[in-house]
Amino acid sequence: MLSWLFLLVILVQWMKIRSIRRGLDEIASQLGERLEGDTNNLLFLSTRDRHVRCLAAQLDTRLRQLRRQRQKYQSGDQELKEAVANISHDLRTPLTAICGYLQLLDREALPEQAARYLSFIGERVQALRQLTEELFRYSVVLSTADELHIEEVCLNGALEEAVAAFYAALTGRGIVPVIEMPDRRVVRRLDRRALGRIFSNILSNAIKYSGGDLRLALQEDGTLLFENTAASLDEVQVGRLFDRFFSVETAQESTGLGLAIARALAERMGGAASASYHSGKLCVQVSFPENLA
Repeated sequence: MLSWLFLLVILVQWMKIRSIRRGLDEIASQLGERLEGDTNNLLFLSTRDRHVRCLAAQLDTRLRQLRRQRQKYQSGDQELKEAVANISHDLRTPLTAICGYLQLLDREALPEQAARYLSFIGERVQALRQLTEELFRYSVVLSTADELHIEEVCLNGALEEAVAAFYAALTGRGIVPVIEMPDRRVVRRLDRRALGRIFSNILSNAIKYSGGDLRLALQEDGTLLFENTAASLDEVQVGRLFDRFFSVETAQESTGLGLAIARALAERMGGAASASYHSGKLCVQVSFPENLA
């Protein structure tokens, strides 16, 4: 009799432990989905163990709080992006008018000192105009309203087109690019215009910092490397190249948004962008994984 009672107790405890384990497994499998997704669904449990259900209830409460904070952040972030876009757009008109008046003044016979001051003003206005334009483009890139037009794009051809467009600017700086391409076509599903903008911004960056060389390499896994000598940079500066508004002293005309835009566009299309610095060489890497094909 005692042995049967003992076996019954063991069976009850085993079933309880199994129920608890099943409940914890269900929490673990659903928790990741609730954290990543935007859903109000509560955690579903098949177990009736009160301790596990109490844990699930507490997690549901925390998930609701986290969801509210995320929605509040996303709403504020979107409002900020729209405000930046509106402000930069509104600045375009007066800046265009100022540039027009400066051009009219430049045609007038002015004293040498006044002409010199006018030249300084013109340079500053152009820098402000460039910054405003880049700021507007950056806000548009981050805006969810700016939809991407995804299609099959051959990275080989897109890179060749970008280099051809910048060839005059590169050779004007004494840079003869060395291009390494795989034999087979590397195709990914991307936005063609966004990809062109990424290449354009990275090549513009290379022109600013290059010591006279540029190596471009496309690998079969969808990784693109842009490498050049950059003795004026160091590891700390390279680590911040993708930061918004970061600009080193050697690139005074830079807005500090070019590479930030390139990274934002790459990430929006499921890719990644980074930079490294070794032995005086700057290497900007952009990758688009195979699953984008």
